[in-house]
Amino acid sequence: MTKLIIIIPCYNEEEVLPITSKLFLNKLTQLIGQGKITDDSQILFVNDGSKDRTWDIICQLAKEDKHFAGICQSRNRGHQNAVLAGLMDAVDRCDITISIDCDGQDDIHAMDSMIEAYQDGCEVVYGVRSKRDTDTFFKRFSAQSFYKLLSWMGVETVYNHADYRLLSNRVLREFSKFEEVNIFLRGMIPLVGFKSTSVYYERNERVAGESHYPLRKMLGLALDGITSLSIKPIRIIIGLGFIIAFASFLGVVWSVVTALMGNTVAGWASTVSIVCLVGGIQLLSIGVIGEYIGKIYLETKRRPRYIISERTKEYEEK
Repeated sequence: MTKLIIIIPCYNEEEVLPITSKLFLNKLTQLIGQGKITDDSQILFVNDGSKDRTWDIICQLAKEDKHFAGICQSRNRGHQNAVLAGLMDAVDRCDITISIDCDGQDDIHAMDSMIEAYQDGCEVVYGVRSKRDTDTFFKRFSAQSFYKLLSWMGVETVYNHADYRLLSNRVLREFSKFEEVNIFLRGMIPLVGFKSTSVYYERNERVAGESHYPLRKMLGLALDGITSLSIKPIRIIIGLGFIIAFASFLGVVWSVVTALMGNTVAGWASTVSIVCLVGGIQLLSIGVIGEYIGKIYLETKRRPRYIISERTKEYEEK
């Protein structure tokens, strides 16, 4: 029999948690009843430094049912680190994990297909959205552009997959050897390897509350994904440098030839435009390089990626 731990990161989810916790418990109970997982399987909530009553609700849920458990981070570290904390905490406690968001948008019934795929020999099962009809035009366009940009930058990801996935214990143990501080899970998991497949589902509307992933955080996640897993931006800068250097050389030749022919080199506006263009490109290039240097700086410090400050009593005793 297979022991499952469902890992659910939570940040300020006091509105949605009382609703979705029941849905998750019903699904876990159904899977247990069907004999797909053991009765000691659990739902692990990871409180990511919430400022509302999220942790109190998690503690109360753990008291009411043995299948609920929770760990609390010492401060807010972001969604990716919250998922990572749950995964690493579950390494020695289960056979498989399924990570899923707390908002109820991901179809929990896709877990049946995920577990079946695992039983057929797959070590990694990705939950992939089949369509984006529930998204606004801007969100759909930006998300699709994001995945295409990652692919163009050389980052290996599964198109339309976020962080809804099944991982076997074997994968978790190998993944625990990845020690980088700047993490982008949907790009790192494919690097582990092993047999994988995808399960497709339709995403629902958020059951309550508001999304905690505004455009600013989405852009930050995209930047982390690119700079953590690809050096192509630096290579683009090198190529751009060669192009500008060659164009500048042609410009110098043209100026010298024109001067020798006795013609004045007119064009104050064009000169200023070129200076501004080159200056802007230089600042952008320095910024990109600085982003990579900053990432290296953080990696060398070897700071912990998460710190667990509390656990629900029932989970701590195991």
